[in-house]
Amino acid sequence: MHGFLQSIFGTKPHCPPRQHLSAPTLPSAIYAIGDVHGCLALLHLLHKRILADCADIPGEKWLVYLGDYVDRGPNSAGVLDELLSPLPSDVRKITLAGNHEIMMLEFLDNPAPKSRWLQFGGTETLASYGIDANVLMARSKKDRQSLLASHIPTEHVELMRTLPLTLSVPGTVFVHAGLRPGVPVHQQSEDDALWIREQFLTAPAVEGRTVVHGHTPGADPVVEPGRICVDTGAFATGVLTAAKLTPTEPIRFIRT
Repeated sequence: MHGFLQSIFGTKPHCPPRQHLSAPTLPSAIYAIGDVHGCLALLHLLHKRILADCADIPGEKWLVYLGDYVDRGPNSAGVLDELLSPLPSDVRKITLAGNHEIMMLEFLDNPAPKSRWLQFGGTETLASYGIDANVLMARSKKDRQSLLASHIPTEHVELMRTLPLTLSVPGTVFVHAGLRPGVPVHQQSEDDALWIREQFLTAPAVEGRTVVHGHTPGADPVVEPGRICVDTGAFATGVLTAAKLTPTEPIRFIRT
């Protein structure tokens, strides 16, 4: 057990490159959910509305989460628990990586006092696990690692370490931040998929492809040629948004 914990906390394990998922056909409906950022109550409410919306749709439905589950909001631990919980048998859950999960993993691998994660919402995430950041950082590095390992479930860490980067279906790509122009989806780097902004947002649309993404918050979802952004800044606005995509209907948004 000690060796297993050491492989998750404190010593960066060897991790294969994150996956680029693809599917040859569309399900009956896809609900793409924007950045949750620790807002568990909003996620519960959005789940309730999505499940009511899709209850009468025959066939398989997918919930695609666009990353950034942790930080800023009050209950990141609860959000990760929710993502690990089951849904009805005809609803499939696909969770993609966000840049905040990567920053949290970097901190768990090396809990340094100057970690950028603490400046970007990590303090709130630690609090959701019952850890006071000031108390944590006053300890030695070895004691910090022990405290983190004793409070953060290994299931949460394993989930974050294995999140894929993208999901492609015919005509649509789902990703956290965006895609670097001119680079095939399966060759997109982790940095670009999780952090890119202006070079993606200002690039011309690619014919026949829509990118559904989060990462760049706004008061309302954005629909532009070639891209749809569903990050409505839930932690600040109280509005969590999902985009509903089906093979036959125009896009529709479901909001809290």
